[in-house]
Amino acid sequence: MKDKINCYDINIMKEKNNNSTSFIKLIEIMKKLLDPEGCPWDREQTHQSLKPYLIEEAYEFFEAIDNKNKEEMKEELGDLLLQIVFHSELASRMGNFTIEDVIEGICNKLIHRHPHVFGDLDVKSSQEVLENWENIKKREKNRKKQSKNSSVLDGIPKNMPSLTLASRIQERASNVGFDWDNILDVWAKVKEEYNELHIELNKGNSEKIEEEFGDLIFALVNLFRFLKINPEYALRKSVMKFDQRFRYIEEKARENGQNLKDMSLSEMDKYWNESKI
Repeated sequence: MKDKINCYDINIMKEKNNNSTSFIKLIEIMKKLLDPEGCPWDREQTHQSLKPYLIEEAYEFFEAIDNKNKEEMKEELGDLLLQIVFHSELASRMGNFTIEDVIEGICNKLIHRHPHVFGDLDVKSSQEVLENWENIKKREKNRKKQSKNSSVLDGIPKNMPSLTLASRIQERASNVGFDWDNILDVWAKVKEEYNELHIELNKGNSEKIEEEFGDLIFALVNLFRFLKINPEYALRKSVMKFDQRFRYIEEKARENGQNLKDMSLSEMDKYWNESKI
């Protein structure tokens, strides 16, 4: 039987290792910034006003990962941690919760959702871990929300990027059996949506074009799911590839003393093709 562990034990381990000094220092700095004699800008912030910064810092960390830059990763994780401490201190001053509540909550959640580590459950693969994780989440949600109108789609943040949102919704539906039998059916659906978009393009109805275009993208996300490809990452790679090749065109224009606006499309295409080599 695996040894049981709880948040109290984890806190004791931290105290013994004396690794929490820097974290406490960060909390104290944040408190000072929000005090009456602190920073005017910080004191004006709310959960709502800080939303863009949290998202921005997350994407900057993603970029640091892609660049394989360890120093940038360290810095961006610090910026992300600041956002968590900032929101927690704002909540504390409104009497809602504290940073300690946040940490205690995630400790309890991790322990509860890993019974194969902190309990007696045996698992044979990472897939079984994921399945058990989802089952535990469902039971937790059922306890929190005993409603006849609850949905398996509940709990998916609707503000996440659309491609990721589509993936999460499709995964949830698939978990209860609402899914295509095989990839050929998915591919047929993609072609069906493409044809419907083509029809609406010929008709020129902008509202229907937008709708069918969305349906086509949704079908493509399903195809990516069957291929085990993350659509967000796939699109990002294509965007970065375009960025790199377009910058090559700009570089060549500068070398030749040309202005991009004065270049012909055939000239741009020439350099575009060169950038692929």
